[in-house]
Amino acid sequence: MYMKIGFFGPAGTFTEEAASILGGELVPYDTIPEVFQAVHVREVDIGVVPIENSIEGSVGVTLDLLAHQYLLKIKGEIIIPISLNLLINPETDLEDVEVVYSHYQPLSQCRMFLEKMGVRTQATRSTAEASDMIKHHKNAAAIGNRRAATLYGLKIAAEDIQDHANNMTRFVVIDHEDHAPTGSDKTSVVLCLSEDRPGGLYDILGEFAGEKINLTKIESRPSKEKLGSYIFFVDLEGHRNDLKIMNVINRIRSKVGYIKILGSYPQEGDA
Repeated sequence: MYMKIGFFGPAGTFTEEAASILGGELVPYDTIPEVFQAVHVREVDIGVVPIENSIEGSVGVTLDLLAHQYLLKIKGEIIIPISLNLLINPETDLEDVEVVYSHYQPLSQCRMFLEKMGVRTQATRSTAEASDMIKHHKNAAAIGNRRAATLYGLKIAAEDIQDHANNMTRFVVIDHEDHAPTGSDKTSVVLCLSEDRPGGLYDILGEFAGEKINLTKIESRPSKEKLGSYIFFVDLEGHRNDLKIMNVINRIRSKVGYIKILGSYPQEGDA
C-alpha cells in the first residue's frame, strides 16, 4: 500500500533508518512535534518517532505529545540496533577535532568515548543536522550513522563508539487509529492517580497482576500540573480489545483520575 511516512529527520537520522523499513514515501520533519502535527492534519499517512533508548531511556517529548497534546494512536513499534560513529571531514585528522556535534541522546550514549577525547560537545536537533553542520569545518566532528557519512561526504574516524554494546532504540508508528488484534500484541496506556495516597499505584498494578497480564514497562513523568504530581506510562502484553484487558481497564477507571489508551499494536518481531 502506497503511503507517505513522516519521520524525525532530516535524511541520515536513525529515525529515517527505522521508517525505511515500512516502505512508502519518506517525508522528513525537523522536530518530533512537527511529525505529530503532520499526521494530525493528514499531511502524511503515518509518522515514525523515537520513544525509548536502551541506554538513555525514554524520549520525553514523544511521551508528552502522546499523553497531553494529541489524540493520535500508536499503531506499531520498530526496534533497531544503534551503531554510533564519529564522523569527520575527509581532510581532517582525528587529533584536529575540538568539538563534537550531535543530538543530545547520542552525545550521552558516547559520554566515556568523548571524555577520553577531551573535546567540547554541542547538541543539535538531530544526528543528520550535526553531520551537515560540520562540512568543511576542520576542527569539528559529528556522531551519526553510516548513511549520514555517505550523504554528507564525511569519513568515519571511529566506529561503534557508544559506551554500551547493546544499544537499541525503539520507535513508534503514530496514526489516527491503532492496529487490529494479531494475537501477539502490546498495549500502551497513560494514567494518573486521583489522589496521592499510600498503596495507590500498588492497587492499580494489582488489577493487572490479578488477571496475569504482564507489564513490560512502567515509567513515571511529571504531570506538568504541580511539583510532585506524576503520570504513569504502562506497556502491557495483549490488545485493548482482549476481554481481560477490557475488564481491568474498566475496573481501574474508578480508581484513577485519568486514563488514556495510547494504542494497541503488534509486538516487534511478532507480526
